[in-house]
Amino acid sequence: MSTASICVLALTAASAGAFSAGRPATALARASATRRVHSSPSLQMNIFNQLMGGGYAEPCVMGDESIMSEKAHGTSDAPVQESLRWNCDRETADRICNFNRHYAEYAGYWDGATSFLKEEGPESGEITFYDSNTGKPLFVAPRGRSWEDFVRESKAHGWPSFRDEETIWDDVRVLPNGEAVSLAGTHLGHNLPDGKGNRYCINLVSVAGKPQQ
Repeated sequence: MSTASICVLALTAASAGAFSAGRPATALARASATRRVHSSPSLQMNIFNQLMGGGYAEPCVMGDESIMSEKAHGTSDAPVQESLRWNCDRETADRICNFNRHYAEYAGYWDGATSFLKEEGPESGEITFYDSNTGKPLFVAPRGRSWEDFVRESKAHGWPSFRDEETIWDDVRVLPNGEAVSLAGTHLGHNLPDGKGNRYCINLVSVAGKPQQ
């Protein structure tokens, strides 16, 4: 096995560990072992940049740990909004958004336990996803692809999956370990690059806010 392939496997396993839903380590190991790894030039460049401390490939905007410093309510100044979109559970959202750095809603929560796929569809066009704490826009999807492509990729990975062009970089940052956060300190998910480039696996409960009034 080539050095690049070993790095790909190592990073994939590490990323899976970072973006877990509280599953046992053995389950994560099995999931990582069965995941097909695409060693494309863009993925190898992402891995090289991380190994060299250079962060992720552009246009990903990097941030630092100070964003997630302790604040009045966990890592944020205030709890999540009282009423979230798509029937997302507020208690789960507050825990994941504000008192968590590594764990996630369980895989498939977004399409099985919420009304997202019942309320949204091709006719929705580009959907704006807002920070569940602040109501600031963080992602817009699908953009540059079809609704079917967005849903297919998200279902395949278990969480809503966004691409660079679907990310609103005014308020989203990625930390060196891959954690995706908002500038307000909301934990969003993780960047898990694949053969197509950066892929942001995001908790729906973190981006189910309503826009600021």
